[in-house]
Amino acid sequence: MDNKYDILQLLRSVADGTTEPEQALLQLKEAPFEDLDYAKIDLHRSVRQGAAEVIYGAGKTPEQIAGIVQAMGNRGCRNILITRVSQETVNQLPDPIPLDYHADARLAIAYPAEHKKRGRIVVATGGTSDIPVAEEAALTAEVLGNHVVRLYDVGVAGLHRLLSHLDDLMSARCIVAVAGMEGALASVIGGLVDCPVIAVPTSVGYGASFGGLSALLSMLNSCASGCSVVNIDNGFGAGYLASRINQMEGLEEE
Repeated sequence: MDNKYDILQLLRSVADGTTEPEQALLQLKEAPFEDLDYAKIDLHRSVRQGAAEVIYGAGKTPEQIAGIVQAMGNRGCRNILITRVSQETVNQLPDPIPLDYHADARLAIAYPAEHKKRGRIVVATGGTSDIPVAEEAALTAEVLGNHVVRLYDVGVAGLHRLLSHLDDLMSARCIVAVAGMEGALASVIGGLVDCPVIAVPTSVGYGASFGGLSALLSMLNSCASGCSVVNIDNGFGAGYLASRINQMEGLEEE
């Protein structure tokens, strides 16, 4: 049982007499987490938060990642996100694990399956160099069941490029603005739209950008209302939060 629907079905089976209460209790007791010694997999994450546990790949060995993924897959989890994982690590994973790997975003999707596409999230970047972080956000949001529109290289150095996509911006329920350098894109978008804007500073820029600190401070000091800011290069965090915002009103699948 890895989601609310499974638990609801179990409770209904107890109510109609097809499952003994003791058996249902055993299933619920076994479900919360699985202990692999090096990891304790939170199998009730989707019940509490609506999405399965996400695996942070950096710092984990291929064997550890494979063990976690296989344990989750055996419990019925699908579209398991593995973030910040290198091509080298992916190449060392056992072949039986079905995997979609996106090298630019350093993100893998294990046991890929069809998923819903609800609402509308726009992911925009200031420049082409910001795309890896933006793709991490976009892919995360898509896997979590959202329709994503990508607007890349629409930064303030050529504002007409952004303004040519006003229809996409105005129809979004949430916008992720990804930018390095001076990080002005988030403020510009925030002043145009009526939906929440999640600003993602990137480490793109010359020396005085201090590895993204300049963009982070600019975004934190934005004068546009409705802008929130995540950490430097945190595309995953932005995509996850955008999904939460987009799905707050229980949208129907497209």
